[in-house]
Amino acid sequence: MEKQMKKVLLITSLVILPVNSLLAASYTVDPAHTYVSFAINHLGFSTMRGKFNQQSGSLEYDHSSKKASVTIEIDAASIDTGHVKRDQHLTSPDFLNAVEHPTITFKSTKTGWNGNKLASVTGNLTILGVSKPVTLQVDSINCGEHPFSKKQVCGFDATASIKRSDFGVNYGLPGIGEVLDLQIELEASRD
Repeated sequence: MEKQMKKVLLITSLVILPVNSLLAASYTVDPAHTYVSFAINHLGFSTMRGKFNQQSGSLEYDHSSKKASVTIEIDAASIDTGHVKRDQHLTSPDFLNAVEHPTITFKSTKTGWNGNKLASVTGNLTILGVSKPVTLQVDSINCGEHPFSKKQVCGFDATASIKRSDFGVNYGLPGIGEVLDLQIELEASRD
């Protein structure tokens, strides 16, 4: 009886192991399906919007144990507001100083869950070499098999608001808005 019970436990563990290994996974950000954008008030007249065209990163996600982490690296020089002269100014030392600080990064430090749903990701955002804690509010997260590539993919949408002066981006204050609203739509493929 004891030998048979050990056999059942071994078979059960072999069946459960692959299921759990599917849940805990590492993913690489797909730059073609990741979109980092922002909005800021412009002189009280309108909302200026823009995006970054180049980003990379990684995602660790384990829904069953409620563990997740994300790292996003953004090429500061890839800023795109649809106006070349403005983009050149935004990459200058007045704003992002992309020559001396070519990368904007976000590295998570903790997550918040609402029941079984990932609700927030808190981490350190680094701009101009200044790191500050920022919390991304996760609007949605979905994982599964991609219908075309058949790879395992996770995607999430998140938002945050930051005060740019916290990072030393002070040019044009207070005329150009202090609060920058961020939106991140990210897709990542399983490694």
